[in-house]
Parts: sequence; structure tokens; C-alpha cells
Amino acid sequence: MKDPSAPVVALSNIGKSYGIITALQGVNLTVSKGEVTCVLGDNGAGKSTLISIIAGLIRHDQGTYKVDGEPVRFSSPREALDRGIAAVYQTLALVPLLPVWRNFFLGSEILKGSGPFRRLDVKAMRETTDTELHRMGINLADLDQPVGTLSGGQRQVVAIARAIHFGARVLILDEPTAALGVTQSGIVLRYIVAAAREHGIGVIFITHNPHHAYMVGDHFVVLARGEVELDAPRAELSLENLMFHMAGGSGLAALEHELHDQTPAAAS
Repeated sequence: MKDPSAPVVALSNIGKSYGIITALQGVNLTVSKGEVTCVLGDNGAGKSTLISIIAGLIRHDQGTYKVDGEPVRFSSPREALDRGIAAVYQTLALVPLLPVWRNFFLGSEILKGSGPFRRLDVKAMRETTDTELHRMGINLADLDQPVGTLSGGQRQVVAIARAIHFGARVLILDEPTAALGVTQSGIVLRYIVAAAREHGIGVIFITHNPHHAYMVGDHFVVLARGEVELDAPRAELSLENLMFHMAGGSGLAALEHELHDQTPAAAS
């Protein structure tokens, strides 16, 4: 039974292995509506495995995954989508040569008529796309322009608006600013906040950039070698401390201590 007081998503002691390789171990993560949870870590930290479990691409081996207080074991991303969990990956699942409105409804087209007269309801799809993009603060003069002609930030926002329109309650954003410049990153960060604060979406922001994370995050989880290096709310964390944990945390401190204590004789 659903628990209205429970977080939308709650992971407890999650683990995932591939043969003798442990990708995740003992990971806890909570996502509440209207909040941005930032998951940080270097390449190989386990971020991709974690979001794949949440999005229904793979199943966890250990621990408990709950949605609205109910244990789940998704077999596909469609099952996760049916529970309101949507992922926007770096590839965005957009077709560059198709118009903006076609991309917005890609795979979920509105049809009208019946039988041999069944066809796309272009007017309805254009109007809905325009309305939803306006809600996110994006004003495009021509919805028929190929989506590939938009800036990187605008394409990210189209993908975010599409996910929200189709019922996302938890939005997983996989490195949305990784390939963007300062201005375009600012556009995306602004709409991450809008998704959470104005639309009540629980956002999981995957990034390796602590500066971007700290601008928008309410809660921070840093992964290192498949385990949680840091789990803290914003009120208990400074940007400097977040950067310290991203740089290696206790392991970095131990290395620094070792190097400082090393004598010239030992160095030679």
C-alpha cells in the first residue's frame, strides 16, 4: 500500500555486482518531491549503475528499492515510467532533423480519426508543445524548426519539459551540463530548480561538477568506488567540503598526510 508520507523514492542498502566486480554496495538514497538530490562522483564511482537501477534498466542484487513506500523490482524502464520515474540521459533521445513538436511527442503521438483515416493530430501536438515549453520559460518562435538547431541548453529543457508533461514525479538527469558552456549550463540549472520548486518534481541530478550541484542541490550524495563517501543535506555542507569529498575525501587526506610525513631519505 502506498504511504503518502513516504519519500517518492527510497533506496536502502542497495548493492549490485557483475560476477566478481562489485559496482554498488550499501547505497542509501532518498528522493522527496520538490527537492533536488545531487549524486556526484568520478568516472567508475557507480553513478551509472545507480541511475540504471532507479530507472528500471537493471535490477539490484541487494537491499530494498521503494516507491511511495512500496517495495519494487522494475523489469523495464516502462514499469518505472508507469510509476512516474523518468530519466533524461545525455543523448536526450531526440531526433535532430525532426521538428521540435515531433520530438516532444516522439513515441507518444496524439492521433485523430479512425480506421484508414487515422492520422497525426498536428494542431493538438503543436499547441501542447508550445504550452509546456512556455511553462518552463522557453519561448520558441518556430516549433517546426529541427530540434538539432536549438542550443544544447534548449534541447535539455525540451527533454525535461517532455518528461514532466508525460507524468514524471521523479526526474533523473544524467550529466545534463557536462557538454555545455557556462551560459547554456545556467539555462539548464535554472530549469532544474523550476522542475523541483514550481512543479513539485523530485530531481536526481547526476554530475561530476560540485559547483553546479551546490547551486541547485538540497541534498548531496558522493559515490566513490561504488560506496557512499558522503551523504548530507545542504544545511550541513559547504561547497569546500563537497569539493573535498569529490576529490577523494578521507583517502585524499591520508595521502596528503603520508606525503607530508615522508622524509627526504625515504623519498630517495
